[in-house]
Amino acid sequence: MPLLRFIVEPEDVGLRIDVFLTQVGKLPSRSFAQRLLKNGKVTVNSFVIKPSYQVQEGDRIEAEFEEPKPLEIEPEDLPLDILYEDKDLVVVNKPRGMVVHPAVGNSRGTLVNALLTHCNDLSGIGGIIRPGIVHRLDKDTSGALVVAKHDQSHLALAKQLKERTMTRIYIALAHGSLSLAEGTIDAPIGRDPIHRQKMAIIPKGRPAITYYRVIEELGPYTLLEAKLETGRTHQIRAHLQYLGHPVAGDHVYGRQKEPFTIKGQALHAAILGFIHPQTGRYMEFNAPLPADLQSVIDYCRKRWGEE
Repeated sequence: MPLLRFIVEPEDVGLRIDVFLTQVGKLPSRSFAQRLLKNGKVTVNSFVIKPSYQVQEGDRIEAEFEEPKPLEIEPEDLPLDILYEDKDLVVVNKPRGMVVHPAVGNSRGTLVNALLTHCNDLSGIGGIIRPGIVHRLDKDTSGALVVAKHDQSHLALAKQLKERTMTRIYIALAHGSLSLAEGTIDAPIGRDPIHRQKMAIIPKGRPAITYYRVIEELGPYTLLEAKLETGRTHQIRAHLQYLGHPVAGDHVYGRQKEPFTIKGQALHAAILGFIHPQTGRYMEFNAPLPADLQSVIDYCRKRWGEE
């Protein structure tokens, strides 16, 4: 069975062990970590502990996980826009409207279903419904996403996410005109206490930082570039709403009607860069804008570009 070893650093002192194992980017989900803890597969300084244990500086943690069970997800022959692929990973340009991995109500038509037909091997550390999935994009956000083909690759990429060395740059069409041409949004994000399907800026939320740069002003809209320092759920969407400039087409955080048609938020993961887990070489990929988003931008330029 694969065995992972960690030493607790000062900045992680006080975290619950299940939170530590996920928040620091070592295991794919808190439920995955809790399952290992429940089965006695995690030790701290050679002792089996409870999920409520709070880690201390210098703790020696070992986590043993079973080889993945046979996948119960049905492979589907769906089109994939492959930006890059080798024996360790695959980078795809996910279309708007495609869910990344199966969940309740979405057992078919996901990126994972498509990958299982395309690839004979995917990392098992993500569990049986998220094989290979290192990070995610919202259903209605398009763009570049990296998938790991084996656990070593998965852990190396997850470590880069945790250490904030992975490059993730998005293109967004936002409402209004921003007062500054570029800036930093540093506002903690957590689950909205009233609308549980949404995220919100809350004092006790997790640290979240987004850098933005205005590309072009288009009448009542602004085309901008958003670079993630952290990667919280719905981070760019929540941060731009917080500024008073929600993403166009975002019916959750923004407005209900637009003068154009787009199925989902006008948000695209345009650039993805990381250190290759095997070669140690930095690689960067550019995902072309989807046709619907390009059409919306062209519409705005034609209608307001010369104002």
